[in-house]
Amino acid sequence: MKKILIVLPLLFCTMQAVADDKAELTTLLGEFLEGATRNDAAIHDKYWADELIYTSSSGSRFGKAELMQGVTSRGMLKPDEIETVYSSEDVRIMQYGNTAVVAFVLVGRSGADTKRYLNSGTFVKREGKWQAVNWQATVKAQ
Repeated sequence: MKKILIVLPLLFCTMQAVADDKAELTTLLGEFLEGATRNDAAIHDKYWADELIYTSSSGSRFGKAELMQGVTSRGMLKPDEIETVYSSEDVRIMQYGNTAVVAFVLVGRSGADTKRYLNSGTFVKREGKWQAVNWQATVKAQ
């Protein structure tokens, strides 16, 4: 009986920590997509780990340095310069300790045109913050 009383609070704490991490990852994703819409270099730098491996929907693979070079060369967009607004649908998060897989449908809306991509990222939590170390984007079949 004593073992059960000891294990139950530990189990509850673990379940609460996982729920908190999932909420944090969901918030981080929303923050990132809002920042990506504006081409915000600071949010990209926060989101991507230094050792990032990114596979784009066009089939090219690159790291954080190349990604950041593309972001900073364009600069932050002014509201009237934003052509595509990004959001997410069907977000799924699977957590394995300090590692998590986040999969979702990326939605890019540009005027009357809407494109959808299947995205998945592997995140690692270090020093209390989550960052993507691997990313895969695929054009969603119609």
